Amino acid sequence: MKLSVPKKAILYFLYFSPLLIVFFSIFIGRLYIPAGTVLRIIISKIFSLTPEKSWPRAYEVIIFEIRLPRIIAAVLGGIALSVSGASLQAVFRNPLVDTYILGVSAGSAFGAALAISLLLLDSFLVQIFAFIFGIIAFGTTYLVAKTQGDVQVISLILAGIIVSSLFSACLSIIKFIVEPNHVADIVYWLLGRFSTISWKEVLQIFPPILIGSLILFGMRWRLNALSMKDEEAKTLGINVEKERLLVLGAATLVSASLISVCGIIGWIGLIIPHTIRMLFKTADNRKIIPLSAATGASILLLADNIARSLLPYEIPVGILTTLCGAPFFLYLLRKRSKGVWH
Repeated sequence: MKLSVPKKAILYFLYFSPLLIVFFSIFIGRLYIPAGTVLRIIISKIFSLTPEKSWPRAYEVIIFEIRLPRIIAAVLGGIALSVSGASLQAVFRNPLVDTYILGVSAGSAFGAALAISLLLLDSFLVQIFAFIFGIIAFGTTYLVAKTQGDVQVISLILAGIIVSSLFSACLSIIKFIVEPNHVADIVYWLLGRFSTISWKEVLQIFPPILIGSLILFGMRWRLNALSMKDEEAKTLGINVEKERLLVLGAATLVSASLISVCGIIGWIGLIIPHTIRMLFKTADNRKIIPLSAATGASILLLADNIARSLLPYEIPVGILTTLCGAPFFLYLLRKRSKGVWH
């Protein structure tokens, strides 16, 4: 991928933008804290300094217990959604799919709603139910697609649509029969948000997202082979079904982990890889995967910053990504280049 000077500048900017946005995000919040105070608090914490504090203890709590966990969660979420979306688009040879096509989001949504309806209101139990049913949904999708022998791409897509519809129907039943005061809890969870994130949730999602993302990063060149026809991939020595299952499993692991604590955040996994392909006019997943990870982390963190500071009350970030994502994706479709696989 030979790049012009402007494209190289964009490339480096995308790689380093997460660090810049993370830094500036620490200063953003509904409660105003002077920038100088924020810097002094961070420096005193990092270097274990014990100067005479000229700031309230509440400022430290806001920075280290509220802002920092959700910043890290947003970065992890952007990486998880973008990397899994790019990987699945390569496997399915279709730019219009992401992890939601496997039924993961519908399964996780049903699991969370089931936990809430059973009065299991402890956040950890809701997360466990959401994660388990996300995995179950993927397993069901794969088993349904496998009934005809070898798992074909079209079979997986159709099976994912079937499983998603089934879990969506079950979710509707729960919302219909559950007590009205719990319907609001279910709807709020479905909207997608980082407002309830603490260090506990960050530590819960970090290992599976790290493991799944590393697997997908390590399979970058294999994704190039899997994006070919099955017969062509086999001539390159690729065990198509085994490699495809590994990609699907890793993508499901990272997305189910994120959904279990943050709810459903749409469009990131669909738009980011698509944008990278169009911007750099490449279908090489060795470039697309890392660029998608960096860009996804930046975009989702920016969206969360806007969601928590735009209005006096917080907007669920899932609403914001949908409001911005749908028209932007329409723009991308109208402007897409010819001759490059999108």
